[in-house]
Amino acid sequence: MAETWWKEGVIYQIYPRSFQDSNGDGIGDLRGIIQRLDYVQQLGVDIIWLNPIFDSPNDDNGYDISDYFSIHPEFGSMNDFKELLDEVHSRGMRLILDVVLNHTSDEHPWFIQSSQPEVNEYSDYYYWRKGKDGGPPNNWPSFFGGSAWEYVPARDAYYLHLFSKKQPDVNWENPGVRKAMEDVLRFWLDMGIDGFRMDVIPLISKRLDFPDADLDNFGKVIEEVYSNGPRVHEYIQGLHRRVLSQYEIFTVGEGPGITQELADLYVSQSRNELDMIFQLDHMAIDHGPGGRFDRQPFDLVRFKKLLRDWDHALAEDSWISPFLDNHDFPRMVSRFGNDRQFRIQSSKLLGMWILTQRGTPSIYFGSEIGMTNVSFPSIEYYRDVEILNMYQILCINGDLSESEYLSLVESQGRDNVRTPMQWDDSFQAGFTSGDPWIPLNPNFESINVKNDLNDSASVYKFYQRMLHIRKKYKTLVYGQFELLFEDHPKIYAYTRTNTEESFLILLNFSDESTPVPINLQGHLLELGNYPGADSDELQPWEARLYRRH
Repeated sequence: MAETWWKEGVIYQIYPRSFQDSNGDGIGDLRGIIQRLDYVQQLGVDIIWLNPIFDSPNDDNGYDISDYFSIHPEFGSMNDFKELLDEVHSRGMRLILDVVLNHTSDEHPWFIQSSQPEVNEYSDYYYWRKGKDGGPPNNWPSFFGGSAWEYVPARDAYYLHLFSKKQPDVNWENPGVRKAMEDVLRFWLDMGIDGFRMDVIPLISKRLDFPDADLDNFGKVIEEVYSNGPRVHEYIQGLHRRVLSQYEIFTVGEGPGITQELADLYVSQSRNELDMIFQLDHMAIDHGPGGRFDRQPFDLVRFKKLLRDWDHALAEDSWISPFLDNHDFPRMVSRFGNDRQFRIQSSKLLGMWILTQRGTPSIYFGSEIGMTNVSFPSIEYYRDVEILNMYQILCINGDLSESEYLSLVESQGRDNVRTPMQWDDSFQAGFTSGDPWIPLNPNFESINVKNDLNDSASVYKFYQRMLHIRKKYKTLVYGQFELLFEDHPKIYAYTRTNTEESFLILLNFSDESTPVPINLQGHLLELGNYPGADSDELQPWEARLYRRH
């Protein structure tokens, strides 16, 4: 396994709108991030990933880009970005940008021209099709609810949008589109950024016969219809050959629909495509056939085996980025831990899991202080296009009451991870001097950075220690992974080993004390989340990291 800086690094994801506001308009911005860089550096991470900062109408909070070459004014200016990049580099960290190559905003000049009835060079920049039987060309559903097709009278045709209707999918069959996207990547790489997170990259190649989908299982629709299209590898290899390979950078692709069997095709070192992926199978572990709002019970045994299988699938010459929450999924302590009675303990346990996996770990902002999901009193408090669209479908036009739907949103909705960073217990949690773009989680008075920095037993301090240990021992980066006691219903145990040393990780994923299922003789406790605990019983949500020579 080749050793590189991006394999040994740790990613810290910043959602710019929600991190730090510097000018009182209630929206986080680039200058706010600059103000907080020392905090990020002191945590011990190496790589900052910014969600999209490009000009956008913000239908989907920046994932609907109207100008790839401009900074959205609410975030600041290009000079602000250049200063941020310089400040990140001066602290020995790297910066990657989130780029969306599958779709643009419907307010992008390409789409405005493409929508015109007269034929022009942009007419074929998007997927336009005639309707069928008085309706859309096929039955494809949008990720955000409703049809994936929108009718435009001026062209007497429908355009494809796998996400919001304001996010039309670009047509990668068109060489002009491919050249334009290469120019986008080259522009930012020439500015000195260190790589890209590529949004929904497996979706860029479409099945041009546009077959109807079996709608009984949306996960299968993503895997078998929307992702892994016939030319996807040709397109990504083209990006690598003509642009990415010319820079000392790395790329991580978001992987909806990428299965264990297909993963090597995207990230094998010999393929010259992506450097790593965010696989998403485990993030649908509690989703039913209907998707995120069709919630199912969490099954730890299934979770363990799934992640074991992913590690084995990529063990030879491929790489991955382990994570448990991001801008699209709920706060990890509320989803996989106990965010009430054992919030601190389970936040630390989940942090240990992330930082002892093989791969380049990704930490979402606020997880390092144990931020939780939010419970808003009504739909008016929410901002996410998916939440609002599904409210229309499931409540207004469906059978759920608002309270039933809000219960689902409180556990699975994306706005759970988009509430502002909780810096302290002052007005607006120190995030802004104005009215925040989305309300704060009311628990900021007790859960905040200031409290964690002043507490030696805090979640933040645990992350610092865990990050230090990961950097000290490369076995935790490159070492082999072996799952132990795979059928144990409460304990997640595994080893990381190389020829010189081995590590044992014991995690109790339950509210009950549980006997340690292994002989600990010869193991040295490196870190635990209970003070002085090294007994033959794991306390609720206890996490231990042992080293053995």
